Amino acid sequence: MRVVVLGATGNIGYSAVKALSSAADVTEIVGVARRLPDWSPPRTRFVAADVTRDDLTPHLQGADVAILLTWSFHPTRDPVSTWQVNVLGTIRALEAAAEAGVGAVVYVSSVGAYSPGPGRTVDESWPTHSLPTAAYGREKSYLERYLDAYELRHPQIRVARLRPSFVFQRASGSEQRRIFAGPLLPAALLRRGRLPVVPVPSGLRFQAVHGDDVGEALRLLATRDARGAYNVAGDPIIDAAGLGDLMGARPVEVSHAPVVMALGVASRLRLVPADEGLLRLFLSLPTMETSRIRDELGWAPRVTGVAALREALDGMAEGAGAPTAPLQPGRAVGAPEPGPHAASTTRKE
Repeated sequence: MRVVVLGATGNIGYSAVKALSSAADVTEIVGVARRLPDWSPPRTRFVAADVTRDDLTPHLQGADVAILLTWSFHPTRDPVSTWQVNVLGTIRALEAAAEAGVGAVVYVSSVGAYSPGPGRTVDESWPTHSLPTAAYGREKSYLERYLDAYELRHPQIRVARLRPSFVFQRASGSEQRRIFAGPLLPAALLRRGRLPVVPVPSGLRFQAVHGDDVGEALRLLATRDARGAYNVAGDPIIDAAGLGDLMGARPVEVSHAPVVMALGVASRLRLVPADEGLLRLFLSLPTMETSRIRDELGWAPRVTGVAALREALDGMAEGAGAPTAPLQPGRAVGAPEPGPHAASTTRKE
């Protein structure tokens, strides 16, 4: 089996390639990314291509499966730029897969595609209209609609959608600190026991999953006859008490409004890269029921969501990373990604 992974060097792409390279039924992996990594996993070759402008069809010729992972979080203050990469780039990849005659497409969506449902636990039938005030949610939701039409236009292509919760691992520490935290957060505060109290928005409930467990889910979706949407999340659901235990601090619940307002001000002052729209989306999300992928494909998380988040926080504090451009450790927090379009975007591939 030949698998092409577009966006093969980011947090999820790194995990997907690792899982696929250890699968006996995968004979070749083609990793597509804007910048070639200093990394040589088994049976894998990397090619440089930009989904927004390069011809992707030659890289997809002869592929049994295409896994679509390319994504840009920033600049959140320029949604036209992220739309060009995330939506139009993914559409170009989908159409190139059809033109190349790829047999199956596995698209990585997100819990962020789901319509608001705080306090609810939902399965894959929950609407995917997201929260339209957040660019991330709009883009994920739009691509869900595009895939609906794509499946009708290309019934010969098996389409599977993975909807993971927040994906963490030690190797993603440097990247996720650049994406979400910015340069002003002291690394020492990320270590357990360094804070006496931790403020938590009231009613907070979310899930996390380890990158390796997402990689395994993608391996299963690529190599099995899986169709439709699959939720993936680790156990347990993380709430205020769980977050306090994770940080070794006493949790103090605060109302949403001042937290959202403070982040909005910090974002406009360019003190943090994330904006209040992303936080509103986070606070609106339901939690996910994951029995479908467990029952049909035998998937089960090997790492708890709490342990995955702790790994990432330790990775952020210690400057951990991996030998790919997005996961590269040591770059200044808040620095733009190297390579083309470096001044305008930070991508996950």
